[in-house]
Amino acid sequence: MSLRDLMDADKKGNVTFGIKQVLKLAKAKKLKKTSRVFVARDTREETIKKLEDAGVEFEVLKNKDDITREMGIDFDSEVFLIN
Repeated sequence: MSLRDLMDADKKGNVTFGIKQVLKLAKAKKLKKTSRVFVARDTREETIKKLEDAGVEFEVLKNKDDITREMGIDFDSEVFLIN
């Protein structure tokens, strides 16, 4: 998957933003097998460690500024979930 897939899922309302939401779903075992987690290339190391410790697999995309600009959102996020 790519940033384009993330943008398409966002248009459909299928994207969740943020580490807390992803970890909450992972802890509750509610991440689907088809769920995809993405992180920005410049994600903080402690965020990556939290995802790894929770057993969440993820893909790396562009940096936060590029993702924010291309998705047309008005906030920065490091972690994205297509659920």
